Amino acid sequence: MRELQPINQQVLLELESSKEEKTASGIIIPDTAKEKPKYAKVVALGGIEKPEISVGDLVFFKNFSGNEIEFDGKEYLMIPYADILGKVVETDKI
Repeated sequence: MRELQPINQQVLLELESSKEEKTASGIIIPDTAKEKPKYAKVVALGGIEKPEISVGDLVFFKNFSGNEIEFDGKEYLMIPYADILGKVVETDKI
């Protein structure tokens, strides 16, 4: 079994797979024309001392950050820990 593990304070995020989209008139919109999501699920952390995130968290990151990687048929984003802006947390309603 192979596994992709980040090193040097990198974070591995799993991206949602992009689906081909068409307009109502049948024009195919390529992936390059779509706005990429700026959030993803944390899959792994590499060498980070006292991280504020953990595996499974949904995090927001800087635009144009990191490197997209395709591994075992899935799309990932490897970004520096410092490029994570925040995480989604559940709160109780008042």
